[in-house]
Amino acid sequence: MRKRNLFIALGLVAVAGTVAFSTRSSWMDTGGAAKAQGPGRVRAISIQAAIAERKQVPVEVDAIGTVTPIASVALKSRIETTITEVHFQDGARVKAGDILFTLDARQIDAQIAQAEGTLARDRSQLAGAERDFRRYSDLIAKGATTQVNVDNAQTQMDILRGTVRADESVLENLKVQKSYATIRAPISGRISAANVKVGNFVRPADVAPLATINQIAPIYVALTVPQRVLPDLHESLKAGTAIAIASLPGDKATETGKVAMIENTVDINTGMVTLRAVMDNDKETLWPGTLVSTKLVVRNEEAVVVPSVAVQRSQAGNFVFLVKDGKAQVQPVTVARTFQGSSVISSGLSGGENVVTDGQMLLSNGTPVDIRDRKTGA
Repeated sequence: MRKRNLFIALGLVAVAGTVAFSTRSSWMDTGGAAKAQGPGRVRAISIQAAIAERKQVPVEVDAIGTVTPIASVALKSRIETTITEVHFQDGARVKAGDILFTLDARQIDAQIAQAEGTLARDRSQLAGAERDFRRYSDLIAKGATTQVNVDNAQTQMDILRGTVRADESVLENLKVQKSYATIRAPISGRISAANVKVGNFVRPADVAPLATINQIAPIYVALTVPQRVLPDLHESLKAGTAIAIASLPGDKATETGKVAMIENTVDINTGMVTLRAVMDNDKETLWPGTLVSTKLVVRNEEAVVVPSVAVQRSQAGNFVFLVKDGKAQVQPVTVARTFQGSSVISSGLSGGENVVTDGQMLLSNGTPVDIRDRKTGA
């Protein structure tokens, strides 16, 4: 039995050896397969690329700006009296000439009536003096009176004329005082909350204003920029092309306006100069006192622009990967500035080159590449 099992095992080993020998070409590396495939190929790296574009780009200066009203008026009473009516809602938009407050003017009305009575009396006396003067003038011509009477009549007439003019001045002054009882908006804008209500007593010596009006549209944005931009800024002001763009942090809405004024001195401590831009602000995007992000456009210049993601950094400086003849090529570049997600290249590119924007981590000089997407440079 043992011999029989031994013979069976030997037979199985022999069969296995025959099969292995017949299929040796499939599991042994005899060199034939390698020769059939030829020399090994390096796999091309899939990348995205953009075209370096030469175009006009603005020269911008970023700064933090402060919104300030062009005009701000604190309303105060010019007479001592009480508030009888408030004609606006707190925070409302008002127009120049709108009635805002009505004050109690009954005392002034009484004074006006008294002044009108005094004026009427003095005018009557003046009319009598003028008649006396004419009568004495006729009599002196006939020799029926003396020159003294004529002179006295002349003096009395002149005195009453002066009295009438004084009465008219008093009456006019009282009418002006009465006009102060109606407070109107001197400018258009947004009014603050009223600091007084109906029944409050007000006087010119009060420190707090009745309310404040700020002009909202148009509005100023004040910002500071480095003194190095002054030459370009002066040229832009002459050409009328200096503009400022303001936006609230976290808000996509922007306001654009022209630079209206440059402060006449540079801060010697910071080397910064203050300027103001006028924004239309029709939608009231900007509010007085708000801090805004601003961009000052001083001029436009032609330059080569590439996406900022294409620019790589190394110890030797900035560089980009160019695509030439299906291979990546390292090209050193100098970045002048960035603009809306793009980099302005001052040297290293002339425009029209293909630059790699995605996949740079797998690249080195001479690596084969396969462009899967191509875009413009900006």
